[in-house]
Parts: sequence; C-alpha cells; structure tokens
Amino acid sequence: MNRLAKAAAVVIAVAAIPYFCFLALYGYLRPDGSPARKRQAEPTVSIILPTYNEADIIEKKLDDLLELDYPMEKVELVVVDSSDDETPELIREYFADREHPSLNLIEESERRGLAPALNDAYAAAENEMVVKTDCDSYTANDVLRVAAANLADPEVAAVTGQNADVLGGSEVEAGYRGVQAHIQTLESHLDSTLIFHGPFSAFENDAIVPIDPESLADDTELALKIRRNGKRVIFDPEIRYSEASHSDFRKRRLQKDRRGMGLIRLLAQHRDALGKHGKYGGVVLPFNWWFMIVSPWLLALGIGLLTGAALVAAGPFGLVVPGGLGAFVKLGGSDRLGPLQPVYAIFDTQVSLFRASLELLRGEGDGTWEIDEELREAFE
Repeated sequence: MNRLAKAAAVVIAVAAIPYFCFLALYGYLRPDGSPARKRQAEPTVSIILPTYNEADIIEKKLDDLLELDYPMEKVELVVVDSSDDETPELIREYFADREHPSLNLIEESERRGLAPALNDAYAAAENEMVVKTDCDSYTANDVLRVAAANLADPEVAAVTGQNADVLGGSEVEAGYRGVQAHIQTLESHLDSTLIFHGPFSAFENDAIVPIDPESLADDTELALKIRRNGKRVIFDPEIRYSEASHSDFRKRRLQKDRRGMGLIRLLAQHRDALGKHGKYGGVVLPFNWWFMIVSPWLLALGIGLLTGAALVAAGPFGLVVPGGLGAFVKLGGSDRLGPLQPVYAIFDTQVSLFRASLELLRGEGDGTWEIDEELREAFE
C-alpha cells in the first residue's frame, strides 16, 4: 500500500469515528419519540406564513391550514407577503367571508429577505403558541395538538417534526430525512436538537427573540437562541409534514447548498456555545460541527487521496475510483441503489455541505429565496 493509500485510509477512518460513536450511543440509549412530558393543552395559536409569489398554490395551503384539527376561533394567521403577483389579493378573497381564523396580512413594500419578514411576523403574533410553516408544504391535521402537548412541558419552548412524505418521490431526500430523524431523536433525548424545519416549527411566544436579518437558517437560529436562553428545543416524530424535494444530483444543489450555507454560518456565529448549555454544547453541537464542517472536508480529502493512490498504483486504470464514484452518484441520484440509498443520501448531504463551505468562503449567500417551479409542481 503506497503512502497516499495509507493517508486516505487514515483520513476516512478519522472522519468516521464520531459516526460510530453516535451509533453506539444510539444503541445504548435507544431513544424513542419525544422526550417531553406531554399533556393535553389547547393554547391560542398564531400561524406564521411567509409568502412570495404563491398565487398558484396559496389556496391549497390555506385549505390545508383550515383542515387542522383545532378550534379556529383560537387561531390567527399572520401572513407576511412580499409578492409582485396577486397572492395578497387571493388571500384577502379567501378570508373575505370567514370569521375564523383571524387574518393579519402584512404587506411589504420591498422584498428584504425571509429573516426580516419573519421578525416582523413574530413581533405581530399575539397568541401563546407561534407556529411557522412554509407555503409549499402540507401538514398532518393533528400537528397543532401534538405541538401544544410538547410545549405543555415547562422545560420545552420549541418543537419541530419530520418530513413524513417527501412530495415528488425523492428517495434521496426520504433516505436522508430518515437518518436525520434518528439523529434528532437522540439529540432531543440527550438535551435538545439543533435543526428546526421550515414546514413546521412551533415556539412559545414568550421565548421568541429576533433573528439575524441576514440569516439563511431562520428556524434553526431561533431554536438555537431559545436553547441558549435556557429552554429545551426538541424533535417529535409524531409531528408530520410533507415537503417536495429533488433526487437528481444537480437539481438538489440549489435547495441543499443554501440550507447547508445557513447551518454552517449559524454554527460559526455561535461557536462560543460549544462546551456550554449542558449536553447541548457538550455533545449535540460538537457532533453537528463534525457533520457539517469537518467531515465534508475530510471526505473530499479522502476521495482525492484515494484517487491519487489508485493512479500511482495502477496508472490510467486508477481512474476506476472516480469512475466508480460517478456511477454511485448516478445510481443514487436515480434512486436505484436499493438498501444503499440512505448511504448515498448522507454522501449527497456531505457534498452539499462541502460546496456550501466553499460558497461561504467566497462570500456568497443572501437572505432571499428563489422559487423552484418544478418543486412547486410536485406540491400542486
């Protein structure tokens, strides 16, 4: 074995150690469901819905919200809109003959980005429980009741859920979300989880604080700040939603890279939390630092060293390494890896995080979001 091959083996082994530690801890604790001391509760609810040019789908989203199993006289809908199409008019028409839920439509004169819009919406929310959801997602009809039951635990101030049905049929995203659900379940039982999800996140109104106007990870940032202020933020797999996603490698990049940029930047901004706030800073944040920041670079280095070792040992025949990797990506992106799809889903995420790191180093990324018409078609 040449030196490059030995170096590649060392790098890959080092990258894998925290994952084996995670698996061992998961096997030891066997966490299941939400760690909250749930009890039935029925607080008043403010649902936050940011919109931008949603004319094609807004009525379906509003139908979805009104089908929730919850007394609508206890619900207000706070829409913050920056559209230049007929979205606000359609919203007003939809609520014209409805008494409940009440509507607070905030129309922005200019598009400033998602984080400033959410700050305005959170400030306008008047009810006890504040729920943020995305326009291009569906929620199970019991999500408000399940969220309220979690927040009834006095130690818990925020809760999120899982993408139980990936619209568009992306096996790649379904595989990753399955792995992520296990990670977030363990994190929640240890202390708190890191990542919160745009299609559904619920917060105690009193716990909400402003987020960075330039944030690319608004939901996760709010949850992280709530945990830093002393309350737990958890994941409950009983909270279910549906969101569309691509499987194709190239099509996934915009969606995944932007998320990765936001999470990496957030971790860097809150690096002083490492080692603090109980097991959150002692275990959860270090694991996410490894997964999102360190591991993608080690994986890239390992692939580069392995390719170099193969070329040194076998000359042009060493190209079988990048060729095999290309075949793995092609098959994985086509959802044709069978039981190996979850492995590919993790690899795909590591690629996005590596790309996101490079984009951040180049100073790219802002707070606005672009509409993916193909994903909107999956939602419709």
